[in-house]
Amino acid sequence: MSIQKVTATEATLALIQQLAAAHGPLMFHQSGGCCDGSQPMCFVEGEFKIGSSDVLLGDIGGYNFYIAADQYEYWKHTQIIVDVTKGRGSSFSLEIPLGLRFFVQSRMFTEAELTELGLLAD
Repeated sequence: MSIQKVTATEATLALIQQLAAAHGPLMFHQSGGCCDGSQPMCFVEGEFKIGSSDVLLGDIGGYNFYIAADQYEYWKHTQIIVDVTKGRGSSFSLEIPLGLRFFVQSRMFTEAELTELGLLAD
């Protein structure tokens, strides 16, 4: 079994393709800041400086998705599902000028998934 810690909806994957066509390689980061800082943000790859306390969760649409380590502690028992909706956020994320914004849905990992991820003892 290959467990993905982060996934994306079809609508999100379509938007990622559109953004990549316009801007080139992308990256995603989710911090624990206030306001939209708690939502996933999309940047041109390298535009956002990843710190030593950021955790690489995986990728969506072929682009790395990072999360702040303190947020990872809250989210590590869940699969993050990145979705998109209409509405203008107040962040620097690339989708904002299109009148869209990324947001997170989640689901709890099963006991089997937690065991495979090393988050639950056998």
